Amino acid sequence: QLQLVESGGGLVQPGGSLSLSCAASGFSLDRYTIGWFRQAPGKEREGVICISDTSTYYEDSVKGRFTAFRDAAKNTVHLQMSGLKPGDTAVYYCAAFPLVSTGGRDYYPRCDRTETATYWGQGTQVTVSS
Repeated sequence: QLQLVESGGGLVQPGGSLSLSCAASGFSLDRYTIGWFRQAPGKEREGVICISDTSTYYEDSVKGRFTAFRDAAKNTVHLQMSGLKPGDTAVYYCAAFPLVSTGGRDYYPRCDRTETATYWGQGTQVTVSS
């Protein structure tokens, strides 16, 4: 079955750390840009991290606190979060965006156009509260 399966998440106190994982099943993540998104109650989904082949974009609110990286051997992308704040409370999703072929070359796309993501994880809750 072709899918992304997320794990991790939970309840943590402000200032604490938490790790999330996004594992691919049935396909290889190295042919995809991976995005991490989050949706807080009553708010729209927002993109926080976008991982291409050679670069990783971090949204300003998480820069310096969140680190995302690929684990090719496990076909997984990890998200390590530290210095967590109550404002980080949300359901976190990973998404896979397929390579774009143009002019005979393949490019890793950005994560802006969420409608182009082929796969989405099921979401995992992160709650930051004392």
